Amino acid sequence: MLDARQLEALAAVVEHRGFGPAAQALNLTLAAVSLRIKSLEEHLGQRLLVRGKAVRATAAGQALLAHVKQLQMMEADLLAGLQGGAESRAGAAWQSLSVATNADSVASWFLPGVAPVLQKHRLLLDVMIDDQDHTHDLLRSGDVIGCVTTLAEPMRGCVAEPLGVMRYRCVAAPEVVQRCRTPRGAVSPHRLLAQPAVIFNRKDALQDAFLLQHFGLRQPSYPRHYAPAVDAFERAIELGLGWGMVPEQNLPGRPGLQEVLPGATVDVTLYWQHWAREPLSAQRLTQAVKAAAHAALPQQSSS
Repeated sequence: MLDARQLEALAAVVEHRGFGPAAQALNLTLAAVSLRIKSLEEHLGQRLLVRGKAVRATAAGQALLAHVKQLQMMEADLLAGLQGGAESRAGAAWQSLSVATNADSVASWFLPGVAPVLQKHRLLLDVMIDDQDHTHDLLRSGDVIGCVTTLAEPMRGCVAEPLGVMRYRCVAAPEVVQRCRTPRGAVSPHRLLAQPAVIFNRKDALQDAFLLQHFGLRQPSYPRHYAPAVDAFERAIELGLGWGMVPEQNLPGRPGLQEVLPGATVDVTLYWQHWAREPLSAQRLTQAVKAAAHAALPQQSSS
């Protein structure tokens, strides 16, 4: 049987990134927190934390953290039920749900789609932004209860449900597009690579996928700007700083952008990975995420 106080201490140390801050948050002495963690590790016979400047959970610690989060959410659901299920009452407690998603999704379909459920059931959203190829790391570590990801294979204890396709087009300001063309009007990959690319962050590989898919170029060298904010990223492209990959659904609001290679797209298939055993509040969020994606995104072809 796991000790709830020991699990609470483990969660606090990881959340606050240290034993001292965790002790303050729990109103305990540093020694008491250390003893609880040590006792839990001895009980399980393995290390749960990697000590250092930045304390982090081991694989076993991450599994326990996910368990703790599930328990906390189930307890909140139980208390709401004991209070008559009146979640929408002004005095009812708010419940927090942590999720991970890519910036393009949260800025377009994710938040508008889940907002009614959050308001109706008094749910608070703690959104962590990462590249869609990396959000599942946050689910694996126990930091979030669900993530928008490109990972189709369900992780241990999780379910992966298809959401749809984010379709990207390579665009630039008209003067940049012109510099990418030969005198005959054809797009020259050499001229394109001579122009800077505008990239969201260093994890963003969409531009490399575009170059490989449509020009057969595998990770070529080219100058790059980095703009890790959706509005700033698209604004940088409009200002003529370079070319970049923008979601197709965002282009109607950006008349100053032109396609570099008309009709050429990069499709990114997205999935919602979440716990297989979800508390009621998480189930509601999952249903809202799936409905929002299916309404806003093209669906992957079954062929």
